[in-house]
Amino acid sequence: MSDIAVQIEHLKKSYGAIQVLRDISLSVATGERVVICGPSGSGKSTLIRCINRLERHDGGRIVVDGVELTDDVRALRAIRRDVGMVFQNFNLFPHLSVLENCTLAPIQVRGMSKAAAEELAMGLLARVRIPEQARKFPAQLSGGQQQRVAIARALAMQPRIMLFDEPTSALDPEMIKEVLDTMIELAGTGMTMLVVTHEMGFARQVADRVVFMDGGEIVEQGVPAALFANPRTERLQNFLGRILQG
Repeated sequence: MSDIAVQIEHLKKSYGAIQVLRDISLSVATGERVVICGPSGSGKSTLIRCINRLERHDGGRIVVDGVELTDDVRALRAIRRDVGMVFQNFNLFPHLSVLENCTLAPIQVRGMSKAAAEELAMGLLARVRIPEQARKFPAQLSGGQQQRVAIARALAMQPRIMLFDEPTSALDPEMIKEVLDTMIELAGTGMTMLVVTHEMGFARQVADRVVFMDGGEIVEQGVPAALFANPRTERLQNFLGRILQG
């Protein structure tokens, strides 16, 4: 495995006349935990979705684990097998049980047997502290429980890189901590993580680096303690003022 998990060079993305990403370059080392933050509309979710081709970039390069992201279907499949993603709104299959949600991809994509996939899934559900929910359906769970299922489902593919797109933004305040605790535990395993979030406490505790985006650009980046204590730009100063006061 490469020492560089994700290499982004001069990335551009537009929706019609609106340029969402402007010449983004970012390198993420294997095992590094990077938090991406910024105001709404800054391009951070688009950036994270480009990394596994949920959004197609218009210019520049993305290389994931040594494989460039192009229209080559085989390369895309290889990348998606190794990159897990957790969304804002869980995206669980409502007609499948929690256990079935977690075993579907390992069986169909990785070719695991049902027994092996169920053993793996139950271990992961125990890891996110909800093994007793395995036979329930998503609608029977709280939002925090559903998001922990979504994390277990992503981990069931045994990815080398995990992407999180504002994983707590759809949750009630009392449910946020249980999801963040799960992510903190995952970070302790050495997993490469890119996390779009406004949870600055999580960034302080977990991130090796914080990347601040605004207007489709990376404005500042650095170690959390230094970045939060001494923001160099007015844009980051204003953002932190709003977030930390909130």
